[in-house]
Amino acid sequence: MSFPADSVGLVTPQKFQFEQPLELECGRILPRYDIMVETYGTLNADKSNAILICHALSGHHHAAGYHHVDDKKPGWWDSCIGPGKAIDTSKFFVVSINNIGGCSGSTGPTSPNPENENRPYGPDFPLVTVRDWVKTQALLSDRLGIETWDAIIGGSLGGMQALQWSVDYPDRLRKCVIIASAPKLSAQNIAFNEVARQSILSDPDFHNGRYLENDSYPKRGLILARMVGHITYLSEEAMKQKFGRDLKSGKFMYGFDVEFQVESYLRYQGEQFSRNFDANTYLIMTKALDYFDPSREFDQSLKKAMANTQCKFLVVSFTTDWRFTPARSQEIVDALISSHKPVSYLDIDAEQGHDSFLFPIPLYVKSLRAFLGGEQHLKATPKEVA
Repeated sequence: MSFPADSVGLVTPQKFQFEQPLELECGRILPRYDIMVETYGTLNADKSNAILICHALSGHHHAAGYHHVDDKKPGWWDSCIGPGKAIDTSKFFVVSINNIGGCSGSTGPTSPNPENENRPYGPDFPLVTVRDWVKTQALLSDRLGIETWDAIIGGSLGGMQALQWSVDYPDRLRKCVIIASAPKLSAQNIAFNEVARQSILSDPDFHNGRYLENDSYPKRGLILARMVGHITYLSEEAMKQKFGRDLKSGKFMYGFDVEFQVESYLRYQGEQFSRNFDANTYLIMTKALDYFDPSREFDQSLKKAMANTQCKFLVVSFTTDWRFTPARSQEIVDALISSHKPVSYLDIDAEQGHDSFLFPIPLYVKSLRAFLGGEQHLKATPKEVA
């Protein structure tokens, strides 16, 4: 198979092993842990061209390129990472990771628990937070010899990690890109997460999280959780254009099986997700979302939380995103402006809803490329609305 000229081509994941105990925000300690990583491009001599990619809820380290020549799909953000693309691997050394608690090779619920005869952690894996992830990412940075990231970029939950980086390690990044994100979850978003969790927890095959030991899997619960979540990632307009009220067979069947195309789509998405994702990981990731609030230690003031940041910011929202509306991005922008921090803001007209950040929308790609390249029109402090 020949790869496109702007592809990073075949990539090989790397496992970084950390034998030092990791103290977590919840008070528990991981005795050791692994982090799965992919890198694209070449790190320059002074290690000044490194970019860190932080993934969203169901993401992982495989952000670009292919693992095998017969892979049908590239990494989840291949549209933006590669030679000549917005995140140009002919200029930058790009690092993409799978966070702890995940299920793609980093230490998580499916990993062996050294304190329990190497049985899978399962529900014994501790709850982790965005701050915990950022802490491990900083330790990975040390391992790579990267003192300062040229940019840290993330969409959705990944954007929260980028934001937390600017608060916890203000002198270790020059640029921060926060896409389709929020400074903390609203009550409605927490509610969506709780419905998703309950669908898993109430599945008879969940076995209190010990389904692997019981040779079972809460597939029905995970399918339903994904269906609920997926609805929030799409806009009403996108669903209208893609499905409308189209029927699968062209006529009403007067039953409870699939009749509408949108029903078929959601069931398919849920089924595919249930084959590739771990239920305990899903629970952990949604709780990390719920807990995120960098203002919590600053008298609930995001302005105070951002007071010591030193980097330049690009904040991007999408008009049809109702999971994290543009108003949530504007909260971040307003806090930065009131703290006299350099920030550019773009509200991109896009029909794909929250998932817009995964698509190569021209203005979005152009703006990301310009910001990373340091173009003058993206250095101004006032908001820029596209």
